[in-house]
Amino acid sequence: MNKVAEVIPAYTYGTTEIAKSSVSLDELEKLKASAGFTAQDEHFLHMAGEVLADQTQQIVAQWRSGIIASIPNLARHSRTPEGEPIPEYLGQSNLRFQQWILDTCLRPYDQDWLNYQQEIALRHTSLKKNQADGVRSTAFVPFHDIVAFVAVMNETIKPYLASKGNTEEEVAGMHLAWCRSLQMQIALWSRPYFDAAQKSSDHSINEW
Repeated sequence: MNKVAEVIPAYTYGTTEIAKSSVSLDELEKLKASAGFTAQDEHFLHMAGEVLADQTQQIVAQWRSGIIASIPNLARHSRTPEGEPIPEYLGQSNLRFQQWILDTCLRPYDQDWLNYQQEIALRHTSLKKNQADGVRSTAFVPFHDIVAFVAVMNETIKPYLASKGNTEEEVAGMHLAWCRSLQMQIALWSRPYFDAAQKSSDHSINEW
């Protein structure tokens, strides 16, 4: 499995440090059916992983520095409550963001993948945000901001998928598979968010 760095702080994929997902493998198969995600999508995602493997740093830089940094309601989640930058937090989370691209494309969608989907979601709720990096930032990321930004990621990934000379049909297949995967991931992240909202006093689901 490709990794973007030899050491990725707080990257705990496939370890006993994270809890088992409350979503079963049978439920995942039903979710795949709902999203229209097939074996062909798995093939195109693997192709996408090979295309994107040496571009993850540029992609995340565009998302974080080129887009998120210019949107105050998004940028604040990697800063202190007073709005001060936290460079080490940004650097460490950027590495995990890069690795998430490869995990999306190259990991088998098995129990370990399900477990880490839950962990990703929890790290954006008040139950676990800031804990992995030991920083003081916003208490949670509102779920609607994550859902909305998926549209940006889906759109901006296109040029990177088309950058290695693949045919138009291959690029279209890779992009469709990527979009279907992100739709499934958002669906999986919704359960930990709703659970967190029930367990705590935050408003991560419905804050506007």
